[in-house]
Amino acid sequence: MGNGHAFTFAGERMVARPSGALHWPAAGLLVVSDLHLGKSERMARRGGPLLPPYEIVETLARLDADIAATDPAAVISLGDSFDDMDAAAALPQDVRDRLAATMAGRDWTWVTGNHDPAPTGLGGHAADGVTCGAVTFRHVATDDGRHEVSGHYHPKASLSVRGRAVSRPCFLRDDRRLILPAYGTYTGGLRTRDRALSQLMGAGARAILAGLPMVEIPMPR
Repeated sequence: MGNGHAFTFAGERMVARPSGALHWPAAGLLVVSDLHLGKSERMARRGGPLLPPYEIVETLARLDADIAATDPAAVISLGDSFDDMDAAAALPQDVRDRLAATMAGRDWTWVTGNHDPAPTGLGGHAADGVTCGAVTFRHVATDDGRHEVSGHYHPKASLSVRGRAVSRPCFLRDDRRLILPAYGTYTGGLRTRDRALSQLMGAGARAILAGLPMVEIPMPR
């Protein structure tokens, strides 16, 4: 499938998109995680390295493309949508206007994360989590026994292709958990072999590499 990788989770057909977004066609739902909008502003404010201030434009362009391709009735952003609350407050008016246009006509939920723990006043509504059917959407994976979709960890997987190591952001899935890759432009990643992920995911966990071509492999441990 050229525009995504389909799989079954919680008895539902889901589609992992090359961008790192998740599409649930039957629910009319698009899910993204860890946009970290405003990271370049936050790093400059805190005296860190100066990054080209284009990450918001690039991230929102990909989001607009995913929305155009899937036409969802609802969008969930799974936390850490903004790099911190000051970065959200510092968004220039043209970015606010663009966000408003992106959100228009859709049921939009900003799930709160550890970087953005409060409502931002940018439209939509804020929530600690959202449940749709048998699936709960939240920022950080839990052990409550429900089928859940989360973000937070920015997972990345590596594999060898023609003798070269290829590393990409990835989706991780097992029988109960689905963890999305970071969607934002300036986001690092946590390798799947890291103890935090290898202990969290079940023994039969799979990794779906974002980008093209999309590849599903046993989760590297």
